[in-house]
Amino acid sequence: MLASVEVVAGYNTYIDLIRPLIDGKEIISTGMTKEVARVEAAIEQALKGKSCAIVSSGDAGIYAMAGLVFETCKIKGIAIVPPGSGTRTADDRKVLRIEVVPGIPALSAGAALLGAPLTHDFAAISLSDLLTPWELIEKRLEAAARADFVIVLYNPKSKKRHWQLEKAREIILRQRDKHTPVGIVSRAMREQQNIEIVTLATMHNADVDMQTTVFIGSSTSSRYMDFMYTPRGYAKKYQIE
Repeated sequence: MLASVEVVAGYNTYIDLIRPLIDGKEIISTGMTKEVARVEAAIEQALKGKSCAIVSSGDAGIYAMAGLVFETCKIKGIAIVPPGSGTRTADDRKVLRIEVVPGIPALSAGAALLGAPLTHDFAAISLSDLLTPWELIEKRLEAAARADFVIVLYNPKSKKRHWQLEKAREIILRQRDKHTPVGIVSRAMREQQNIEIVTLATMHNADVDMQTTVFIGSSTSSRYMDFMYTPRGYAKKYQIE
C-alpha cells in the first residue's frame, strides 16, 4: 500500500519508523495532538487527486486514525465510497475512495509476546482522558472488572497523565484478587521491546509509558513460568492428563 501511494501522512514517530519504505514520497508529518490537522491535510491532498495513505501504529481502526477520517468526511460533507465502488456524484474529484488496511494491534502483538492472555473474553479500555471524560473511563473499568473480563489497558501513563493507572488498579482490586497476573508489554515487536509479568497489587510500580500495553488477567488467568495465559475452559470439560 505504501509503495502504491503518492502521499504519506502520519505522526512524526511513525513516519520515522517507515522512512525506508517511503523514500521519494510526499510526506505530511505532525506531532502529538495534531491529529485533526494531519487528517485534514491528507484529505486535502486526496481531493486534489493524489493517492494518500494515513499511517497509524498497530491497526488504524483501533484507537487510531481511521475513525477520524470518516468523522472528518462526514462533518465536511465529503462523499466517500469503498474501493472498487462507483462514484456518487457527477464530479469524480469530489468523491474519495477510502480503504482501511488491517494491521496488527498492540493487544495482539503484546498478547503473543506474553503467551495467551486473551484466549477468553476481554475488554480493551484506554486510560487517556484527553478525549474521553475520566468519569466514563471509570464506569467502563468498573463494568469490565465486575464482568471478570481480561482487561487490556491502552495509553496507561504519560508525562502529564501519571495517576490514572493507579486509580485503575484501585477500581479493579475491588473485584479481583491482588495476586492476579498482569502482563506489561512495551514497544511490542520494536527496538527496546520489554516484557514483564507482575501482580495486580504491584502493577502501578511497573515501568509504563504511552508505548505500553497492560494486560490484567481475569479470575482464571494464570502465570506459568515466563508466560501468562487465560484458559478457555477445555480442562473443565475434557480431561487433560
